[in-house]
Amino acid sequence: MRVISGRARGLKLNTPSGINTRPTLDRVKEALFSMLLPYLDGAVVLDLFAGSGSLGIEALSRGADKSYFIDSSNDAIECINSNILAAKFKDCSIVIKTTATNFLKNTSQKFDIIFIDPPYAKGLYADVLNIIAKNRLLSDEGFIIAEWDYEIGFTDELCSFEIFKEKKYGRVGITVLKWG
Repeated sequence: MRVISGRARGLKLNTPSGINTRPTLDRVKEALFSMLLPYLDGAVVLDLFAGSGSLGIEALSRGADKSYFIDSSNDAIECINSNILAAKFKDCSIVIKTTATNFLKNTSQKFDIIFIDPPYAKGLYADVLNIIAKNRLLSDEGFIIAEWDYEIGFTDELCSFEIFKEKKYGRVGITVLKWG
């Protein structure tokens, strides 16, 4: 896995060991960031269930101002910190070891782009989306990007959000949401 474009282009990223992390495929990341490119300059990004931090780091590499990385795994936090140092993004990164729901319930920060890539089978999408909506954590013109397993499906409970774009890449689905 690597940073595809921008200031840290070509940097190889470490991933946490074990089977609990599914890095976003390069072709999926490339398509996703091509769509997001006009919205990245100066953006504040939230990488929930960050794993290796590849999505937040890619956003920083392409012009985002700040990225928050949230994960509850010690291995993931160690990996994220290592990747941030290698990419030279320490000054614009905030890494927090906690659950996604705990972070969302306790922050007042608004985000321009929120990446949600939880363990697919745990059914966390509805909880996370409900907290984001209730606490108004997405900026008015912001996007939520949810990655999900096509065989499991994506939640129909989109709260106040509407589907802006949806695409399938093999078994991986990407849904881009905006305020409804």
